[in-house]
Amino acid sequence: MRPAARELLGFAAAGVCAYAADLGLFLWLRGPAGLDPLTAKALSFVAGCTVAYAGNALGTYRRADAGASRLRQYAVFCAVNVAGALVQLLCIAVSHYALGFTSRRADTVSGAGIGMALATVLRFWGTRTLVFRSQAARDTQDTGTTPDPRTPQAAQTAPGTGQATWTG
Repeated sequence: MRPAARELLGFAAAGVCAYAADLGLFLWLRGPAGLDPLTAKALSFVAGCTVAYAGNALGTYRRADAGASRLRQYAVFCAVNVAGALVQLLCIAVSHYALGFTSRRADTVSGAGIGMALATVLRFWGTRTLVFRSQAARDTQDTGTTPDPRTPQAAQTAPGTGQATWTG
């Protein structure tokens, strides 16, 4: 299997688990726990983000930047997920208020269909680009060039120091 396909499948698997955790907790908090819908959704959203982060950090992107701060990664991951949630809300707002599609079905299609698809693309890009950036991507960004991995003397940056280390 190609690395890109493996990455997409891992990201999707983490997302499905996160969705199940979010939905399950939301239903429990609204039902037996008796919380109001906004509090229940806020708590289930945080739980879903945590499950998705764990799935991606320990699974899909487990080889990416082992020296990065997990707290920083988690914070950026949550920010990317909030941006995705805002995309979904924007889709509902445009459909419902600007275009006048006010039925429950239209809200579901715009939020859970179109909005979810756009938010997933944003989350995938943000997760791989902002949260779990590879060393090669960082080197390219910092120097404007891509290091040649065939060169045995290629330098890598020591985690947390910014200093080059010998790899050859």
